[in-house]
Amino acid sequence: MSARTRELFALIPAALLLSAGFAAIFLSRGDLLGGLHGTNQVSDVSLTYGGIFLGVCVGAHLVLRVALPDADPYLFPLVALLASFGLVEIYRIDADLARQQATWFVIGVGAMAATIVILRDHGRLERYRYTIALAGIGLLLLPRLFTPTNGAYLAIQVGSISIQPAEFAKIAIVVFLASYLRDTRQVLVLGARRVLGVTIPPLKHFGPLLLVWGTAMLLLFFIRDIGSSVMFFGGFLAMVYIATDRLSFVVIGLLLFIGGADLVAGHIGHIADRVEAWHHPFLESNFRPSNGVGGSYQLAQGLFAQADGGIFGKGFGGAVLELPKGQCGPTAQLCTLLPAPHTDFIYAVIVNELGLIGACGLLCVYLLVCQRGFKIAMLARDSFSKLLAAGLTTVFALQVFVIVGGVTKVIPLTGVTLPFVSYGGSSVLANFVLLALLLLVSNRARREA
Repeated sequence: MSARTRELFALIPAALLLSAGFAAIFLSRGDLLGGLHGTNQVSDVSLTYGGIFLGVCVGAHLVLRVALPDADPYLFPLVALLASFGLVEIYRIDADLARQQATWFVIGVGAMAATIVILRDHGRLERYRYTIALAGIGLLLLPRLFTPTNGAYLAIQVGSISIQPAEFAKIAIVVFLASYLRDTRQVLVLGARRVLGVTIPPLKHFGPLLLVWGTAMLLLFFIRDIGSSVMFFGGFLAMVYIATDRLSFVVIGLLLFIGGADLVAGHIGHIADRVEAWHHPFLESNFRPSNGVGGSYQLAQGLFAQADGGIFGKGFGGAVLELPKGQCGPTAQLCTLLPAPHTDFIYAVIVNELGLIGACGLLCVYLLVCQRGFKIAMLARDSFSKLLAAGLTTVFALQVFVIVGGVTKVIPLTGVTLPFVSYGGSSVLANFVLLALLLLVSNRARREA
């Protein structure tokens, strides 16, 4: 069986999951008529949604079959599985948002296909590395011109559409780092000197790299998007380590990050508040959302929701996200038991409804995506492809870690999205473009192998 045929058959479970998830939500809500007629109606509607989803995925599969016949056969089905799960969960939270997310999913699949057809050879990106880097930095700076959201400059407003440029900037910075490290990695290793037992890279060749990276990090702190800062910094360190095989470079970078994070937390109130909420989410003075939802109230309620899910969860539609209007407190925010359940805290809803087992299953799918991405990097023959695949996979993995770690109180809470699961058009589009680049690298690597 060919790789593309395996990919086609692997798309079927994702469509079945979507159909089963919608059927479970319909039955739990009692949205449709009862009795035999109601059961048939549930089957018809859920199967229709599953068929449409499968049709969109098969369309993308046909593009891959023609344009990238040797690409990894499991990456796209795994992403389809995540997307189907996200659509079901968002529909359970808000049907209108689910319809918007479904539209973004179709647009994202189209963006993936367009990237593959137009680009064809990812090696062409090397020729425009400085242009791509400047574009990425510009995207990071753009939200500063608009109104902040919860203290951070994350999005720009174009009509009724909200866009988060940092989602696309992460890809641009990774492309630049992969291209630059490809040319300088040998010089960085051979020109390194030992000072007080620590290997220091030559600033002559490391300087431009640090300049672009430092500018990106400065802008991230300038727009107060700490979640994206962690992703960029982690991806930067991972790519430097892969290119040079020098652990001392990573240690120096971590020490710089710790010092910078401590300095920033002491001078930027928004970040200091996030750290305080992380340390003390249950303080009574912070728990009540008197100045709007979020902060310690949001984190505490997320922890309660996850604990309430137990091992097996309450089933789709079982989580209580809002109190009935008659039980609301004096402020409207007190009706909301779990703020932002469709974006920042969708993982808490998943744990509440599917329990620890369901959450572990979701994380295993993410681990499989990362495993396929790093395998692509290992199969790649040229340095640029290897660094590009490793960098994109690292950024993707860090995005999952940042949001899951924030919701579970491992690290301070940030505002990034859970890839392909959380509601957000920018995240869906950017991650589908990221997937397209990985598939392009995979096609060349597997063909050469």
